[in-house]
Amino acid sequence: MRIAIVKLSALGDIVQAMLVLQFIKKFNSEILIDWIAEEIYKDLLEHHPDINKVHFINIKLAKKKKSLLTLIREFKKVRKLPHYDLVIDMQGLVKSAIISKLIPSKETLGFDKNSSRERFASFFYTKTFKCAYDMNIIERNLSLIEHALGANFSLKKINDKDSFLYSKTKTLIIGLSESKKNILIIPGASHNSKRYSCSKLAELTKLMDENFYVIWGDQNEKILAEDIKSISPKVNICSKLKLDQLILLISKVDLVIGPDTGPTHISWALNIPSIMLFGPTPGYRNTFATKIHRVIESESTVNPNNIDRSDNSINNIDVLEVLKESRELLRITKNIYK
Repeated sequence: MRIAIVKLSALGDIVQAMLVLQFIKKFNSEILIDWIAEEIYKDLLEHHPDINKVHFINIKLAKKKKSLLTLIREFKKVRKLPHYDLVIDMQGLVKSAIISKLIPSKETLGFDKNSSRERFASFFYTKTFKCAYDMNIIERNLSLIEHALGANFSLKKINDKDSFLYSKTKTLIIGLSESKKNILIIPGASHNSKRYSCSKLAELTKLMDENFYVIWGDQNEKILAEDIKSISPKVNICSKLKLDQLILLISKVDLVIGPDTGPTHISWALNIPSIMLFGPTPGYRNTFATKIHRVIESESTVNPNNIDRSDNSINNIDVLEVLKESRELLRITKNIYK
């Protein structure tokens, strides 16, 4: 059986979706899995041993250039892909549904009109699957694959998942401490209301006698990193990292602290202890808490179907609560890995 998974973006969403690969292979190791994604996520997908081939598309580039010709050219690339027994749209958007429809296949499967953020997407599939939109995203992804394959996955196995991201980079460009715990701080996110305040992150670093690094992805996030360092000079600001380098760095640290954003989800995929902070987005839906992956949510009532970008309640999270969880995780992992 040959299947294609369509999950175009974004970083955290693709990472979460990639968990299904090990479940598929444990169900039937003979299934060939191809993946269709935006090319900027090349380093995330190309080195995964469970993926037969990754096919890249540049819808974002066409949108950026506002070019209909570029968009048509990208769609034509999809029409030339191999023929599949099944195409599974894990994105649930109109653009991903159209791409799924264009891929040569016997069947296309996606969420039904009441299960997707964009209801019209369901009209492009030959088969649909009903699943509550506010269901935990990890469980939701696995439920879709269960339906597609006629499988029966044990959700308890999520807690025992294998690390599932890989880096071709073998050497860190950052020197980690050998005498203290190395903690990675993530100040950035896709919009301001998802970010935990720089002053509170800096305060946290002052309360712990550990080695701290801050990462950034663009100039705005670099300013955030510099704001943290201006308050807490002990913090180390990383140079800009490629995705492959970021995966390697996260795999080597002892703890990751950040909001609902791609790099924090990478730590979950790599089984690196993490604390994920939530304000306007639903923690119960957007990650899967485990013994080494902690979730701290603000007291906001969040509607997954209508995210309020003016909700800055993430900054109401007490830094002492983050400190407590950090110390607990470092204590637990010391016992696990000693």
